[in-house]
Amino acid sequence: MIRRLPIRWRLTLAFALAMAVVLAVVAVFLRQSLAHELDDSVDSALAARADELAVVAGADGRLPGPADRRLSDVGEVVAQVLDARGRVVDASPPTLRAPLLGAEEARRALAAPVRVERVDAPGVDGPARLLARAAAGGARVVVVGASLGDRDEAVAGLTRLLLIAGPLALVAASALGYLVAARALRPVEAMGARAGRISGARTGERLPLPEARDELRRLGETLNALLGRTDAALARERAFVADAGHELRTPVAVLSAEIELALAGERPAGELRAALASAREEVARLERLADDLLVLARLDEDRLPLHRERLEVGELLGSVAARFEPRAAGRGRAVAVAAEPGLAVEGDRVRVEQAVANLVDNALRHGEGRVAVAGRRAAGAVEIAVADEGPGVAPEDAEAVFDRFARGRPADGGGAGLGLAIVRAIARAHGGEARIEGATVVIRLPG
Repeated sequence: MIRRLPIRWRLTLAFALAMAVVLAVVAVFLRQSLAHELDDSVDSALAARADELAVVAGADGRLPGPADRRLSDVGEVVAQVLDARGRVVDASPPTLRAPLLGAEEARRALAAPVRVERVDAPGVDGPARLLARAAAGGARVVVVGASLGDRDEAVAGLTRLLLIAGPLALVAASALGYLVAARALRPVEAMGARAGRISGARTGERLPLPEARDELRRLGETLNALLGRTDAALARERAFVADAGHELRTPVAVLSAEIELALAGERPAGELRAALASAREEVARLERLADDLLVLARLDEDRLPLHRERLEVGELLGSVAARFEPRAAGRGRAVAVAAEPGLAVEGDRVRVEQAVANLVDNALRHGEGRVAVAGRRAAGAVEIAVADEGPGVAPEDAEAVFDRFARGRPADGGGAGLGLAIVRAIARAHGGEARIEGATVVIRLPG
């Protein structure tokens, strides 16, 4: 039930409960302190009265009469002188003839002072406190008593005051707690209202931050950082979609033109075959682009299955190089492989071959001279490097070339600019990384 309450009400309830406990503890402490102080006052007065009477009553056992005011006047104080058997020798007032103490209590008082409380003591209205001690000479007992009515009335008055003031203080404190909670949560409401208006249609919107550098501000900063990353991701996705659409337009337009050409009247067989060959190339380009986009999408979503196995790096690099040797020879270039013996990694053969093939293809498209494919050990990892003899990439562009649809110098045939992006994505899927150093691209995989 409490969990369904708004947080400000839960905070107010918690504050009210804590305040109720504090007020109860303070009330009990005040009541007990007042009762203790009043008891000490009564005891002190009785002790002073008993000391005076013990001296006066020691000689003949008689208390001073009304004319003798040498003794302290302690208000509603009664006094008696008892013998060792507990019988009344003298009393003040004189009408107080019933003994205040029993015989046993009187005998104990001869040895040491005795303090007792009576709910109904003779000569005293209401509860009373009695103090008995031996008189001078040690043959008699002086007993003095005082009413506790004033004490009880004072304690009861304080209790009534606390019962009235306590709930009022609790209500006031709870109202203050509610206002404090509402004010403290106001930045959260502001952030919530702004968050409700944020959509993917506009970027750059952020949550308002409170002035205080507290937990709520840190929460707002964290959420704003999240919005910033979301904006960046949306910008990348929009750019990706736009670039993909742009890449798809060219082969589709070429296909459309070739089909129109083939359908335009009677065309010689040679032209028709040339149109079909061109269309086949564009279809192959579309297939490669679709495959590359699918690989990137699955890698982004961690849905690309990796069938890991032990791969002999030298054999894998030789297999990839063999596929590109005819193409390289047709351009008067060569693909050379050099791998350290016994070099192996755990990985998906299809994907690792795809990454290396993309690098060799990229070197043949955009590079110059011989293409060198090497495998080596490096600080507990395995590095596969593909280099050519061209000028390579400037250091300031070393990261940008791994972006999707990034293009270097125009070359023969227009790739889609996804090759290096796929290389890095495959390397990271295997727990590695990819980097470029001039004309050399390095894939680093766990050894």
